[in-house]
Amino acid sequence: MIEVRNVSKKYGDTYAVRNISFDVQDGEIVGFLGRNGAGKTTTMNMITGFIEPTIGQIIVNGIDVDSKPKKVKKLIGYMPEGTPLYTDLTVKEFISYMADLKCIPHKEKKEAVEKAIMETGLDKVRNRLTRNLSRGFKQRVSLAGALVGDPEILILDEPTVGLDPKQVKEIRELIKSFRKEHTVILSSHILTEVSQICEKVIIIDKGEIIAVDTPENLEKSVETKQVYIVTIEDTENKFEDVFKSDEQIKSIEKIKENEDNTYVYQVELKENLSDDKEFRKNFAIKCAENNILNLGINKEEASLEDAFIKIIEDRQELSNDEINEIQYQRELDDLRQAKQEKKERKEFVKEKRQELKEQKKAEKLEKKEKSETDSKEDEDDDKNEDSKGGEE
Repeated sequence: MIEVRNVSKKYGDTYAVRNISFDVQDGEIVGFLGRNGAGKTTTMNMITGFIEPTIGQIIVNGIDVDSKPKKVKKLIGYMPEGTPLYTDLTVKEFISYMADLKCIPHKEKKEAVEKAIMETGLDKVRNRLTRNLSRGFKQRVSLAGALVGDPEILILDEPTVGLDPKQVKEIRELIKSFRKEHTVILSSHILTEVSQICEKVIIIDKGEIIAVDTPENLEKSVETKQVYIVTIEDTENKFEDVFKSDEQIKSIEKIKENEDNTYVYQVELKENLSDDKEFRKNFAIKCAENNILNLGINKEEASLEDAFIKIIEDRQELSNDEINEIQYQRELDDLRQAKQEKKERKEFVKEKRQELKEQKKAEKLEKKEKSETDSKEDEDDDKNEDSKGGEE
């Protein structure tokens, strides 16, 4: 599990990342989205321990990254953006070198390298120099370098950038195969890829986390319109006249016209006037009544890209002075909270010490009372013995 708590990274007077917090659960594949310069790579570098946060805490599998960075690095496989490879090494040599950097024991190294090669589909090019590989294979080599040693966590920065559609599909399927076996944080500009691969999405903008949710929920959050794309055959050219008077329809727009009297229209419904099933039923009946052939009707679904654009555009723009003031107040609140927690801990320790003191006092009193009781019992026993002796 990865826990990011109130983390900021400041360069001079500029915040690259500002007071971000989020969790990544074991076995999750999480998409990390944001515009260029939003803070994605900075955050990933802080999680790996490559750079330190200015303030805040990052915990990986219960280990504080700042206090034990080497221990955390053993848990993480990192694929940086841009596929930085040593071009004078073969594929196998590069992956072996990455295994050495991760301090994989010599007796396990050969098996680990072979496993990474096979999992990333590099068997046929294992002995080729990395500089002679296609972009797609270079991406695979970089991914194999991150994967060697079977780390619990994989952090992949733009793993599909610059690839053709076939290569993107191959890398996508490869990343999906890591599900449940590894925890994955994936940054990408290709939002359709993220929606197909990831179970959760974190959106960062201008150094701040502005949304954390599933792709499905983010897509639903922007579904404010009911828009359908309909394809019809209209030999009498009366579709628009028939449906313009429909009380459910807000607008009709022709978007394609074919030579065989078939047309494609975009139809937008008025809000909250009809559900999907009812509209489709009424549309089919009306087409049949007016000799219009219904060739297909498809509802336009909101995409993750729509959600991303809307969330970014709806953000309140702040001046640098406002941002600095907000950060100052947050830091002040953190100090106050830390002071309050210190005070509470002090009071807690004081109470515990008082409880311990009273407990010891009670034990001492109980011990004294027991001693007095035992002494009295001994006295009574002696008297009884003396009494018996006198009678004899």
